[in-house]
This record gives sequence, C-alpha cells and structure tokens, in this order.
Amino acid sequence: MQFGIFTVGDVTTDPTTGTTPTEHERIKAMVRIALKAEEVGLDVFATGEHHNPPFVPSSPTTMLGHIAARTSKLILSTSTTLITTNDPVKIAEDFAMLQHLADGRVDLMMGRGNTGPVYPWFGQDIRQGIPLAIENYALLRRLWREEVVDWEGKFRTPLQGFTSTPRPLDDVPPFVWHGSIRSPEIAEQAAYYGDGFFANHIFWPKEHFQQLIAFYRQRFEHYGHGTADQAVVGLGGQAFIRPKSQDAWNEFRPYFDNAPVYGHGPTLEEFTDQTPLTVGSPQEVIDKTLTFREHFGDYQRQLFLMDHAGLPLKVVLEQLDLLGEHVIPVLRKELDALRPAHVPDAPTHESLKALKDAALVGSRA
Repeated sequence: MQFGIFTVGDVTTDPTTGTTPTEHERIKAMVRIALKAEEVGLDVFATGEHHNPPFVPSSPTTMLGHIAARTSKLILSTSTTLITTNDPVKIAEDFAMLQHLADGRVDLMMGRGNTGPVYPWFGQDIRQGIPLAIENYALLRRLWREEVVDWEGKFRTPLQGFTSTPRPLDDVPPFVWHGSIRSPEIAEQAAYYGDGFFANHIFWPKEHFQQLIAFYRQRFEHYGHGTADQAVVGLGGQAFIRPKSQDAWNEFRPYFDNAPVYGHGPTLEEFTDQTPLTVGSPQEVIDKTLTFREHFGDYQRQLFLMDHAGLPLKVVLEQLDLLGEHVIPVLRKELDALRPAHVPDAPTHESLKALKDAALVGSRA
C-alpha cells in the first residue's frame, strides 16, 4: 500500500492573517512539502498541472525533476497530467527524461482537467475532451513502447518514422493512473489497458465513486488483466489533524469557510459527513480512512490533500509530522494485513522491470 500527498498548488490568502504568498513563495513551499513527505516516511508526492491563476504548477516535470535531485525514495507523480491539451510527444519525452533523472521513481496520472478555458489556450476544443483523451493516450503508449512510430489521427499532425527520445528507462514506460471524478469513459480506458484508476473522491459522496470504481473493476476483469479485486485503484482524501479533535475543528474552520473550492457552501460539518474530509485527531483520520476499504475494496494508493485553502507552510509541515508519525504507520499495518495475498501492490518501476525481465526469459525458454 502506497501513501502520499498531492497538491493543486493554489495561491490562496490565509483568512486568519490576510497574508497571500507570492508565486515564488508558493512554489518553494511545494518543494519543501515534498521533501518533508519523504522525511516523514510517505511514499508518493504528486503535483497537479494548472495553467491559470491562482495556481502555480504549470510545469510539473520541472518541479519533479528538482525534487528528484533532492530525494532518494519518494515516488514522483502528477495529479494530473493534462492528456487533452498536452502533445503526447511532449509528454512521452518529458516523463522519460524525468524517469532517467529520478532513477525510475516516476509515474503519472492522466486527466482531462476541469478548467474549461485551458482547451482553447492550447488550441483544443473542450467538447472533444473524451475523444482527445482516448486518441492522445493511445499515441502516448505507442511512443513509449515502439522504437519507430508511424501514426495518423484526428487531432494532431501525422508522425512518420518518429522515435521519441530518450527512450523509457530500462525500456519500461512509467506506470499510468487515469484520474476521473465523473467519466465512465476514462474508467473504461484505464481498464482496457490494464492501467490504474484514481478516483479523487474529495468533493462528492462515496456512492458516486463506488459505482465508478465498480465499473472499472468489472471492465478490468473483462479485458483479462486479472480478477476485479486485482484492479489497481487509487483514492484521494483530505485531512486536517491536531492531537485534540476540537483544536483541529477550531483551527481549520476559517480556512474551510473561505476556501475558493468549497467555501460559502456546505458547512464544515456537512462536508465532513458527506465526503472523505476528516478534521480531528489522528485516530479519527485513521478510523475514517479505514472505511474507504469497506466502500471501495482493497486498493493500492492513498493520497491526501494537505496544503490547500491558504494554510501556512508551518501548519502544513506540522500536518505531515502528524500524518507520518501517527496515522500512516497504523493505516499501512491495518490495510496490508487485510489485503488478500492475490491482490497486488501498486506497480513501481522495479516491479514492472521484473515482470518485463521475466517475460523475456520466458520467451527464450
């Protein structure tokens, strides 16, 4: 079981002080948060990709390459990479380069994005979001797996005798998660290729995502990648932790009430009741996160959003201390003990390389 954090990289005013970080301060803070994640024993750091204010992570591979040079164990990922508005050739080359720099500690999450204006900024039509995601990803897979590619599609110019460089490290492409909050077509795409499916269920009730994940599992089995319970599932989550529950509620409430994404809407009590957001003690975070397995089955990756809504860096680092010391060790032990032996761990570069090497040996026997 992999545990980690993801960031959307928002630049938000702290409602308790009126202070707004500069873009420079926010970018540096994201790096510090990633380094802290490794320090406290988390497995994954993932950054979003945005091209509009108030967000700063417009170049995820640049940031992750910098973090790769300052870490040794942390898996570096995205949440998400925009498969619809990025050229698949550029994605193939950027993430292969990152693979080499990070010695394989790289995977990525594909997504369509939820910011409508980004499509025309990059010469695309949001009404073609699903077809773009399907076509672009089909090309990306070929670029990583075929030395020379001839290709023609609907949304970009043809390729003739094209070789993407550098080639993936050890000839093993990065593992791909497909992120979605509402689209069965994306769950179908993940299942068809035997990729991971990441349900970032931080805003909607669990019932919606139970249906989406169940559909992905069913289709994963249909395409012959394994049984439904062997499908590779990741989940989002949110938490604000203090040793005493009431302290957590009191401290987090002004951030929640003024957050751009959900402020001035449901109350904090309503939101924690209806979504995965947990505000309270470490034990309360543990208890609620353990219910995710009951709702969605055994899964492989759990990422928490911890650095949003204007929370100051000092508070976020304190959150990661509590998460790493008091929450993750218990969750790791409990969930690993409950997971049946036939349900796989999340793929890593090392495990994918071992499968490839075993297949080569088998083909020569």
